[in-house]
Amino acid sequence: MIETNRLIFQKITLDDFDEMKRILQNKSLMLLGWGKTYSDEEVTQWINKINEQYRFYGYSYWLVKTKSTHQTVGIMGALPTTVQEKEYVEIAYIVKKDFQGHGFAVEGMKGILDFLDKREESTPIIAQFVPENTASQKVAEKLDMTSYFSYNRDFNGEIREHLVYTCS
Repeated sequence: MIETNRLIFQKITLDDFDEMKRILQNKSLMLLGWGKTYSDEEVTQWINKINEQYRFYGYSYWLVKTKSTHQTVGIMGALPTTVQEKEYVEIAYIVKKDFQGHGFAVEGMKGILDFLDKREESTPIIAQFVPENTASQKVAEKLDMTSYFSYNRDFNGEIREHLVYTCS
């Protein structure tokens, strides 16, 4: 399991439905990065998909909590993805509003990058986001990731430009 100075990561299970619902149905958290919110049924399907990824790849999204208070900071993970017919491992996160601006995204993503490094992950690692998501761009840059390319992607029915950053 992943652990950093301030954070602990735990696998997401159906027991976490209420917490995941609070995140995945929160418009201010979801619309910029994911372009949609999830219905209750979609939250359940999402949790089941995450658990399939744990079994198949050994990683996916994790529920991330503070070590000190065990409050949920958000979700962070590494996900197999295909962009323009090439395979990558994408790192991604959602940090709840109350925890934004305190370095948790950078700290958590460093923990995930260390986890992938220890696994000797050979697939290129990327982060991708819409250009308006300047906070994610700053996080990627603090992780020493650099601009790799951009492409247009279907973003829940709308074609949107996405910036792709990669580890140097």
